[in-house]
Amino acid sequence: MYFTNNVSVRYNDTRYIITVQGGDSAKVSEWGNQFMEMLLGFIVLLVCLIVGVRHGGLGLAVISGFGLVLYTFVFGYEPGKPPVDVMLIILAVVTCAGFLQTSGGLTVMLKYAEKFLRNNPKHVTILAPLTTWFLTVLCGTGHVVYTMFPIIYDIAIKQGIRPERPMAVASVASQMAICASPVSVAVVSMVAFLSASGHEFNVFQVLSVSIPATGCGVLFAALWSYRRGKDLDQDERFQEFIRDPENKKYVYGESETLLGKELPKEYYRAMYIFFVGIIAIAILGNFPELLPKFPPKPDAAPKAISMVVVIQMVMLLVGAAILVSCKVKAKDVGNSQVFRSGVVALVSVYGVAWMADTYFMNHIGFLKEFLGSAVQNYPWAYAVLAFLTSKLVNSQGAAIAIVVPMALNVGMDPILVLSFISACYGYFFLPTYPSDLACIGFDRSGTTRIGKYILNHSFMIPGLIGVSSGCCVGYVVAHLMF
Repeated sequence: MYFTNNVSVRYNDTRYIITVQGGDSAKVSEWGNQFMEMLLGFIVLLVCLIVGVRHGGLGLAVISGFGLVLYTFVFGYEPGKPPVDVMLIILAVVTCAGFLQTSGGLTVMLKYAEKFLRNNPKHVTILAPLTTWFLTVLCGTGHVVYTMFPIIYDIAIKQGIRPERPMAVASVASQMAICASPVSVAVVSMVAFLSASGHEFNVFQVLSVSIPATGCGVLFAALWSYRRGKDLDQDERFQEFIRDPENKKYVYGESETLLGKELPKEYYRAMYIFFVGIIAIAILGNFPELLPKFPPKPDAAPKAISMVVVIQMVMLLVGAAILVSCKVKAKDVGNSQVFRSGVVALVSVYGVAWMADTYFMNHIGFLKEFLGSAVQNYPWAYAVLAFLTSKLVNSQGAAIAIVVPMALNVGMDPILVLSFISACYGYFFLPTYPSDLACIGFDRSGTTRIGKYILNHSFMIPGLIGVSSGCCVGYVVAHLMF
């Protein structure tokens, strides 16, 4: 049963019954009109998201313009506010990450990751996903996994391990870790939205929940994958494929490696500078007394500056330090894969968050009364909503920009929002994300694949295990800590 001030709605058998206190039928009509308007507005939002995703990240941003114009000029909604603070922090982070990649610091990380895996080849099913998870935590982007796929494949096939086992989970792990990285769009967006709503959660507090949540999710998914599928010597499809000498040469062909390659000292210096920046953010976030204080108003008491501002400053400083000390050409940073991907995410968050804010804020009273009580009574409903939204927009940062402000505005406990941060990764559900497609392409054995029925693909069960267990662990950790 749902209630407004004058209307009660209850479900009986196969129909909804609307009862009006005092018998005022006009209230029913008003309620019905409001509901239909909300429904039409939501359809506009959904259509824009679906159409935008088909055109990629930048397409998602500009298609949002259709929704904004319709909301303002047709529906009569007051335009919402673009998340300027969130956009600025994303810009600072991706700029720093771009300098890290251009300087070669990322290459050093990949070299150490490969050395670790090749020293423990028999346990690659467990260690590969943990490695890709850790690399994403350090770098803030799951795109680092592309370099690791050929290495993971080579180790698995040479050990007679079904490549699907480590590779599929490694792809899932690289994306789950986005919500556990201090320099990812998703995490900095979460911190910024929490801060904007008056909830002072710093980066360290968010990571104290998201790191164990996503890390445990990856571990559980890897453990399940340890014996998934048939062993290669018992897989009729695989054995039939390698009977052809050319196919066998293709499957067991030359390996790719970073080992034995001598890297310039500037590469290592860039990596160390980046790590110092990450440590500095963690220290400042955990010890706010170290932050400078300024009065927000002339007669007010001094208040420490926001961690949102601190992150921007430190990221720009790290980028400057790498530029000056590591012989980096600033013009090359704009062409780096990390920077380009980050800017696309930035523009996507800009359009999607503005459109979503315009829709939800114009119905905030209604949402607080209905949706607010629903998420309070059934908190898992928020996790499902975040999961489905991330699938629609194919971005954890964009999903957070849509669902987190809405949840906080309807009165949802910020601890619950933080608990289910793992649910913002749902785009594995359909095997259309670039990292999943790349994983399939790098597995020359053909064991990592899309099934006949589309949904029965290699990433489905590891993804569901990772997200669901991550939400459970996050819920426990968040409530123990806060």
